[in-house]
Amino acid sequence: MKSNYAIGIDLGTSTSEICIYKNNEPLPIPDPMTKIPIIPSIVAINERGKLLVGETARGIVDRKGFGVRESKREMGTETVFSLREQVYRPEEIAALILRKLKENAEEALGHPIQDVVISVPANFPDAARKATFNAGEIAGLNVLRLLNEPTAAALAFGINNIASEEQLVVFDFGGGTLDISVLEMFEGVLDVKSSFGDPCLGGKDFDAVMISLLLQKFAAQYPEVAVENRETELKGQAEQAKKTLSIEQS
Repeated sequence: MKSNYAIGIDLGTSTSEICIYKNNEPLPIPDPMTKIPIIPSIVAINERGKLLVGETARGIVDRKGFGVRESKREMGTETVFSLREQVYRPEEIAALILRKLKENAEEALGHPIQDVVISVPANFPDAARKATFNAGEIAGLNVLRLLNEPTAAALAFGINNIASEEQLVVFDFGGGTLDISVLEMFEGVLDVKSSFGDPCLGGKDFDAVMISLLLQKFAAQYPEVAVENRETELKGQAEQAKKTLSIEQS
């Protein structure tokens, strides 16, 4: 079925989103469960063997052998994930997340969707890009093209400021990567001059550093107390600390 709008997907390391662009306006599609457009990029299998994707997987994703987080970093590699004796490749995990987004969009729009554009990190290697195309195919989608994430943000700004003549630097600080693009705007032309990123400098890496710092400080203050297997709990505290520091005035 043809539509008069474009469909884009941000398949993120930590969270993912699907959005349509219609009547010169982006419209993110919410998850029916949470009513918000962002879903966690997590997959798990419960005790009954049912696959859970997104928010429904949150309660068990960190149980060893039951779930997987941040699989995007393994796209294009030979890594496999074992979930309750079932083995999944990274693109198969990605396909489950894409299918969840597809279902959310189809429920909201009232008809099937197929053609999409997916954003990827600026320096995603060729193998990871091919795996992303494969994930889309497994999910029943036709991936028209892959677009670098900071480039997508730069173009979105440029479209809404087409009369401007300037150079822009766009940072995309994601859960798994930190990307940057330089965009030049002149006489209605948007030219991406350069785009690059670091695949191991995202939010999860800051979380890991904060968790390590918390453990070091606790050990220094309470050397007689052993702390083991608390990383999952500390990750939640690290994430909350980041949010608090982002909004508090110094």
